[in-house]
Amino acid sequence: MEYNSTTIEKKWQEYWVQNKSFEPSEDFSKDKKYILSMFPFPSGRLHMGHVRNYSISDAFARYYRQQNFNVLHPIGFDSFGMPAENAAIKNGSHPKGWTYDNIDYMKGEFASLGFSFSKERELATSDELYTKFEQSFIIDMFEKGLLYREKGLLNWCPHDQTVLANEQVVDGCCWRCDTPIIKKDMNQYYFKITQYADELLTDLKKLEGGWPKQVLTMQENWIGKSNGLAFDLFFDDESRAKLNNTFESFDVFTTRPDTIYGVSYTALAPEHKIVTYMIENNLLSDEVIAQIKEMKNTSSIDRQKEKAGIALGLDVVHPLTGEKVPVWIANFVLMDYGSGAVMAVPAHDERDFDFAKKYDLPIKAVIKPYEGELSSGSAFTEVGELFNSGEFDGLNSKKSQYNIIKYFEENKIGKKTTNYKLKDWGVSRQRYWGAPIPFIHCEDCGLVMEKKENLPIALPSDVEITGEGNPLDKHPTWKHCKCSKCGKDALRETDTMDTFVESSWYFLRFCASKANWETEAFSKEQIGYWMGVDQYIGGIEHAILHLLYARFFTKVFRDLGYLDFDEPFDNLLTQGMVLKDGAKMSKSKGNTVDPDAIIEKYGADTARLFILFAAPPTQELEWNDNAVEGAYKFIKRFYDRSSNIVKTDTIPTIDHSTLSKDEKYARKKVYEALVRANDVYNEKYTFNTLIAGTMEAMNALNAQSNSDLWSEGYWILASIMEPVIPHVCWQISSEYFSLNNLNPQRVIDEVFIEDSITLGVSINGKRRTEIEAAVDASNEEIIQLAREAASKWIEGKETVKEIVVPKKLVNIVVKG
Repeated sequence: MEYNSTTIEKKWQEYWVQNKSFEPSEDFSKDKKYILSMFPFPSGRLHMGHVRNYSISDAFARYYRQQNFNVLHPIGFDSFGMPAENAAIKNGSHPKGWTYDNIDYMKGEFASLGFSFSKERELATSDELYTKFEQSFIIDMFEKGLLYREKGLLNWCPHDQTVLANEQVVDGCCWRCDTPIIKKDMNQYYFKITQYADELLTDLKKLEGGWPKQVLTMQENWIGKSNGLAFDLFFDDESRAKLNNTFESFDVFTTRPDTIYGVSYTALAPEHKIVTYMIENNLLSDEVIAQIKEMKNTSSIDRQKEKAGIALGLDVVHPLTGEKVPVWIANFVLMDYGSGAVMAVPAHDERDFDFAKKYDLPIKAVIKPYEGELSSGSAFTEVGELFNSGEFDGLNSKKSQYNIIKYFEENKIGKKTTNYKLKDWGVSRQRYWGAPIPFIHCEDCGLVMEKKENLPIALPSDVEITGEGNPLDKHPTWKHCKCSKCGKDALRETDTMDTFVESSWYFLRFCASKANWETEAFSKEQIGYWMGVDQYIGGIEHAILHLLYARFFTKVFRDLGYLDFDEPFDNLLTQGMVLKDGAKMSKSKGNTVDPDAIIEKYGADTARLFILFAAPPTQELEWNDNAVEGAYKFIKRFYDRSSNIVKTDTIPTIDHSTLSKDEKYARKKVYEALVRANDVYNEKYTFNTLIAGTMEAMNALNAQSNSDLWSEGYWILASIMEPVIPHVCWQISSEYFSLNNLNPQRVIDEVFIEDSITLGVSINGKRRTEIEAAVDASNEEIIQLAREAASKWIEGKETVKEIVVPKKLVNIVVKG
């Protein structure tokens, strides 16, 4: 038979649509599997990274359908966001039209690849129905005190003209466009994710074994829990007077209370409220203010490189010694951690040491090594013995921390405190193409929520997208509304939500069925049945963005009574990138591969086979044109040799004892491939080994001519390869097996029982040849076979000893 990928693939893609082959059942008594890939942004075309991601999830979904699980394998589009708006600006189009045109195109690409997604549960996060449910959740979160509005110094991307959350700043730059961020003082809505910091941290233990260790570590580090001492540093009289008696003190946090006697200066972030007050009240020179402004506009990463400081001419009083300690501004102090103020101990902190050296500040050592001398040329940061530390002299520095914290608490000058690096999640975005935040600004009532019966608050379509400011602010009518509380004229909130809000709950929305899709986001029964996600697949780049936010939303929804579990994703697989010429595929590098071109030339099954065979899914994959050609040739051979099958509706019954050696070997390789397949889907995820096992089985089948073995072999091989190359497997299975083989396959143990074993033969310890002996052969029989096989090495020589190592080798010792 001639293999024609276009004809075969079109046939089965139409069949699957017509028969609704991939819609989950509403029978909740069945065992379920929820298989999910991170959904794409509708950029217009799939890239090979998409193909890899969805080929992996599709393989899981198809495998579990064969195992008679009720499988939910949905797809959607993360369709709000700045790329759509930027494209509209560039092309003179509307973000909505651009977005939904791209969605239609990508749906066609998904279909052409044979991905087994549920069509009845497709969604786009920019759908007004999705926005309606999301805005309802936001109102509930506001009522629960988990959403608030506050003015603050925020990360601003000058290119995208919007605020970014801390997690969206990568190496000091915008996560989307790589533009260096600046700080900007403005109002912002925040989710109180810090309220869940400890639970987000401790619940990582529940994910061990199901999530990659690297992702768990990244989240642990990002949450950044640290225990230490918090206390106030009080200004002396002269400094209070300079500050117009507005400030008495500022608070600091340290994880090293054992170094308290070594404090020789303190440092504030340039954004600290005391610094702001001094600028606003002309307490600093124009030159100093300019320096502070420059510090503020430098990214947090760059601020860590070259130490820079400004003396404020203020002093605080050391809480234990009563000595004056100068107050500086330091660029390395950030408002993102602690209170934006630090006590500096240059003798025992490298960063503080470098700063002190640069500005000739005192360096007071209070910890010495148990062996050797202190060096004056660097900070001593190891555990040692306290000295110059009052009543704590002689204590081990690590153990003394408890005593010093206890002293502060007993004297009511400080307390033990836990700090987190994690900050509340800022979700306001000053762009048009996003979900409107459902709040109203009323002169009389202040900030009030929209009434739920008025949802969704949808975006106006008649906007001018110029890239200058927020189009919603400039719209002549949209922002004008009535207060939902008093009925007076009011203004609608024009900020839209961070698109990570939409992706923080989309996996829950997929649980809703056609029956209640329009009326509720999901039902408790549906959530209880489908969640958690049994296998989640996506990139590790989302470890501290989407994955952290989704965990937060799950816990919030639990506390709001929508669901009753703590974690959304039971198992996580983070796939590696697709590379070409050693670099990540990207348009800017000109090294992309168009999936459509691969499908047109070779077929979807070839693209899927290559992408799953070239490397284990967690590793990077290097594109290889020759390997794609090789994948095509294997599928063609797999299809052509199916002509050796005898049609049957059941797996052939075979008397294993009557088979020849080659026949037994072929049957063994088929069942080895089956065992490997079960291991891959349930434990290892190494699809390349499954495919390699099938190739080995094909070679073994080709070395014999028993038609029953060909039929049995293809019954099993077409079944285990269907998740990888579904079109050709459905064609073969339909033509020869009435599709009855696309079900669980049973391993037959008898095929692994060996009739004979191979043993090496050594002469005086040097391997010379090998023999094949019956499994139950006696040592005498084995030695006789060995002597015959090795006759030319032992002829005319005296045998000293003959040793049989069971199932391994025979060693004959000779002399002469």
